[in-house]
Amino acid sequence: MNALSAPARKPNIVFIFSDQQRWDTLGCYGQKIDISPNLDKMAKEGVLFTNSFTCQPVCGPARAALQTGKYPTEVGCHTNGHMLPMGEKTMAHHLSAAGYEVGYIGKWHLASVPVHYETIAIPPERRGGYKDYWLASDVLEFTSHSYDGHMFNDKMEKVDFPKDRYRVDCLTDYAVDYLKTRKLDKPFFLFISFIEPHFQNDHKHFEGPRGSKEKYAKYEVPGDLVGTNGDWREEFPDYLGCCNALDGAVGRIRETLDQLGLADNTLVLYTSDHACHFKTRNSEYKRSCHDDSIRTPLIAYGPGFTGGKVVDELVSLIDMPATVLAAAGIETPDYMRGRPVQGLVDGTARDWPEEVFVQISEDIIGRAVRTKKWKYSVVAPKPADGPQPPSADAYTEHFLYDLENDPNERTNLVRDPAYTDVRAELAAVLKRRMVAVGEKEPTIGPALPEKA
Repeated sequence: MNALSAPARKPNIVFIFSDQQRWDTLGCYGQKIDISPNLDKMAKEGVLFTNSFTCQPVCGPARAALQTGKYPTEVGCHTNGHMLPMGEKTMAHHLSAAGYEVGYIGKWHLASVPVHYETIAIPPERRGGYKDYWLASDVLEFTSHSYDGHMFNDKMEKVDFPKDRYRVDCLTDYAVDYLKTRKLDKPFFLFISFIEPHFQNDHKHFEGPRGSKEKYAKYEVPGDLVGTNGDWREEFPDYLGCCNALDGAVGRIRETLDQLGLADNTLVLYTSDHACHFKTRNSEYKRSCHDDSIRTPLIAYGPGFTGGKVVDELVSLIDMPATVLAAAGIETPDYMRGRPVQGLVDGTARDWPEEVFVQISEDIIGRAVRTKKWKYSVVAPKPADGPQPPSADAYTEHFLYDLENDPNERTNLVRDPAYTDVRAELAAVLKRRMVAVGEKEPTIGPALPEKA
């Protein structure tokens, strides 16, 4: 077979995943400080998704959904601290079967319980099918800080970070080395899971590169934070520093692909597991229905994702597994809940959902739907004793926001009688989405009286 008649090589896929990153941290989404030149360039060359949302605003559950294409309640990972069942098929399993080399670098967060792997090496059977290359920690924020730490390789050996090297740069070094050492006898799928801009748990701070507090001290306060409490005043500059470091990582990875002659046949995807509200919606940083918990960046460049297109339809993290498989020419399995976003890019998508569905856990047992116009959320009482169940039989209305007139979600309309019909319509949509993922249809009662 000569070169002209040879079948086209399947594209390589590099999935770059940040942790707890707000969509509005990037210039292509309106950030005025020069935080993200590389991602902005990628958006201009590729495809920018303006309405991207997580399906679960907490680390482990979001990762379970992303790896499997199922909602967290379907795989038993509705809160942190649950291992991904070893019988679940992930993107890695499907891609391996299609001839891909599969590799993983960074934070996994899907290996714990009944044995706790947060700070020890993860055995092969708990790695979700990433069998060809592995350099990770289950909970990276427990095995590292901004300028020190370690992960574990495929042989379960400890790999220390170079001394005084910023964590984002360490993971990027490993990713670049991976790319440069491929034999290229088969296409590869590399998943890079950064921890930034997630706060450093034991230090109780966001940790950007040194100098971030000074470099990013003069920022425009996002509208949802204006006039609120929370810790954003002292933490936002470092948070932006983390995001700038991630942008540098994207630049290095794309430059390496270009130098190796792989750029034209490599799909690069960039998104995050959830966003961050800086303790303005509850006592921590996420686990709520608000856009500052669930709205994330999503940018793609590569085969099928070129031309500087902008997609305004609502997409979910649950759509990413189907998208990755479609890029590899693999049909979406029936059990996957999402759809390939390629159909939105090329205009072939039909009956695309007008809402995204969100499961919420740990702080509350909640459910939400988000349309372009409305945000509607319900909550159930959390049991006083024992582990949190994945769902409930009865919920009460919690939040209703008119996003067209209140994009910063400041005025909760959930008790306003003028919106009774709106709430009833959205409750019906929410119940339908819950039943579709295997949940029992619940009762939804009116919001409880406001606390005095």
